[in-house]
Amino acid sequence: MIRVGPHAGRDVPGKRDEVEDKMEEREALDLAADWADISQGLRKDLGNQLFTQWIRPIQLGSFNKETGTLELFLPTDFSANWVLDRFHDRLSLAWKIARSEVRHVAIKVHPGRRKLADLDLRGDDGFGHRAANDATLAMESIGDDGFTSSVGLDPSLTFAAFVTGSTNVLAKNAAERMAKTEKPQFSPLYLKAATGQGKTHLMHAIGHSYMQAHPRARIFYCSAERFMVEFVQALKSNEMIEFKARLRGFDLLLVDDIQFIIGKASAQEELLYTIDALLAEGKRLVFAADRAPQALDGVEPRLLSRLSMGLVADIQSADIELRRLILESKLTRFAPLDVPGDVIDFLARTINRNVRELVGGLNKLIAYAQLTGQEVTLQLAEEQLTDILSANRRRITIDEIQRTVCQFYRIDRSEMSSKRRARAVVRPRQVAMYLAKVLTPRSYPEIGRKFGGRDHSTVIHAVRLIEDLRTRDADMDGDVRSLLRQLES
Repeated sequence: MIRVGPHAGRDVPGKRDEVEDKMEEREALDLAADWADISQGLRKDLGNQLFTQWIRPIQLGSFNKETGTLELFLPTDFSANWVLDRFHDRLSLAWKIARSEVRHVAIKVHPGRRKLADLDLRGDDGFGHRAANDATLAMESIGDDGFTSSVGLDPSLTFAAFVTGSTNVLAKNAAERMAKTEKPQFSPLYLKAATGQGKTHLMHAIGHSYMQAHPRARIFYCSAERFMVEFVQALKSNEMIEFKARLRGFDLLLVDDIQFIIGKASAQEELLYTIDALLAEGKRLVFAADRAPQALDGVEPRLLSRLSMGLVADIQSADIELRRLILESKLTRFAPLDVPGDVIDFLARTINRNVRELVGGLNKLIAYAQLTGQEVTLQLAEEQLTDILSANRRRITIDEIQRTVCQFYRIDRSEMSSKRRARAVVRPRQVAMYLAKVLTPRSYPEIGRKFGGRDHSTVIHAVRLIEDLRTRDADMDGDVRSLLRQLES
């Protein structure tokens, strides 16, 4: 409970009046409500990553009405100093706006935090092994950027929930192999993918699968940034022996976003020794980053060789087929809500930067429809997802479409504007008109002018014809899908 101010003037020491209890409880609830509003604003201002790493772990402390001082607690000295240096002014201003009686904000380390030396490193069986679901596992953290459970694994990120396509099948198979009971053929496994393409999902899935096969295994998942925070904290507290002992006692080590360890010489050295120690004992290691090991600038050559010595599995950007499969798999959560096929095609085609944005767009659209009682339509998607769609749209021109279609069907570029009516040129011309309408914001008259000054009705006819042919003719549908992949790549 948040304790608000000193309590003087009690008639009987050790007891509190019922009215005073209610007032204190009400004050605590009000403070919590204000903090929820402030947190929401900070998330928007700072972005999700900074908010999750530094603001979400903050816990409300006591508020002294006489001095106007509100305490905010963080779990470690490192995080408290970081927030004090970078966000104190912002937090103070936000609280003063929300509640005028708050005149000072004191950022401190939580008095009840556990130090590394307080942990029982022997484990339950006396040999350094502890069940993976034991809440006393080392390096517990707070929030999404650290652990979402005692071992840091999100329960929703499993192999069963991972949608596989041609762009991620190698990484998926390698991840499943890493989690099997028999010794893996390669270690470490290095997952390389751009933001939002599924590398973190696979890391969590490996952890879940390995835990099922080895219920008493010790699993450690963290981001490289979190590793750095814990490393610096142990260094400052003269607890490096305990830090090393804990880190090297794990059976499966999963380190995400390894690119953030760039340039930290002492941390790189510690990670190098940890990798060597775990590999020597036959332990399993998985790393993930947004670039290949060779592209990690500022990494010591010895560490670079360790990261590259196993298997580097590349996850390519999801193609339109995989994006469509992902959307269809997510729709099962919203049954019996009806989402038309043209909406799914529209989202899969236009939200192409990463899978996380794709799923976020679908969730936003469905939430809006459910909360307002509207049907999910193409028009609703275009209206409600403006920001996401504009960020994903690559400026594809009609000239680019015409050039790509002509190369695909092996006809001369001049045929796009010619008056010839031969089927060999009419159908490609109609496909190009259809793609121009689908992939560009141009109107029917504007498209017609780019095709030899044709009337807008001709373009409308072409678009409707190709739409119809795609539903009845597998070859035509295949041609259009292939062209879409080329143009959107």
